Amino acid sequence: MYHFFVPEGPDEAGQIHITGSDVHHIRSVLRMKPGEQVVISDGRDKDYYCKITELNPGEITVQVLKETEAAELPARLILYQGLPKGEKMELIIQKAVELGACRIVPVAMKRSVVKLDEKKARAKTTRWNTIAESAAKQSGRSICPEVMLPLPFAEAIQESGNADRILVPYENARGMQATREAMTALAPGQEIAIWIGPEGGFERSEIEALEAAGAQTISLGRRILRTETAGLTALSLCMYHLELTGEEQPEYKEEGME
Repeated sequence: MYHFFVPEGPDEAGQIHITGSDVHHIRSVLRMKPGEQVVISDGRDKDYYCKITELNPGEITVQVLKETEAAELPARLILYQGLPKGEKMELIIQKAVELGACRIVPVAMKRSVVKLDEKKARAKTTRWNTIAESAAKQSGRSICPEVMLPLPFAEAIQESGNADRILVPYENARGMQATREAMTALAPGQEIAIWIGPEGGFERSEIEALEAAGAQTISLGRRILRTETAGLTALSLCMYHLELTGEEQPEYKEEGME
């Protein structure tokens, strides 16, 4: 079932109005018809299973058939990713969204090879957000995670200081027991920042700055992981633990759907 994001949920009549580029996509690309069903998310705590009722050139109207709890993790995962080379960032964004990240912050670090001026950074960020939206639709996310403009390391570390937990996979961290302890300390309602270095890894001064800001270094095993692998591994570990804590939540049942 096709999935779309809207800024506002249903009105008093139980209708949702789709505008913008999705109108063309639904009408001209997907060639959907009245009566066909879609999933709508408004970035809050509900998903809406809907039936298309009207297809107009500037707006599509759908009628809510059923609402369900959002398919989101019970905590907010924010990925602070050291800028990698080439198109690696696109893969990282796509998979991070699938794994539950709610925000992705590219960070210029000392060992980052890529240097983006303001114009290039804005163009890249626009494309990255398009990739994030596509991944959110494909994976059934209830929110569309935002990819921020790249930040200098000092600004990013200041921003991540607001998180409840700051985790930094680091090759010199002590064994997996520390990682287990870090995972079991995660809890619903927390904001969890995950920091990943670029291809060359973190400089020691950056690790010291992160630790001074309250970060905990963790191990991802005895093997050295590439930057595009490390973040996804850390997100997977967090997702697994947080999904376990939310298992008691009721699952969506399809009875009653048309």
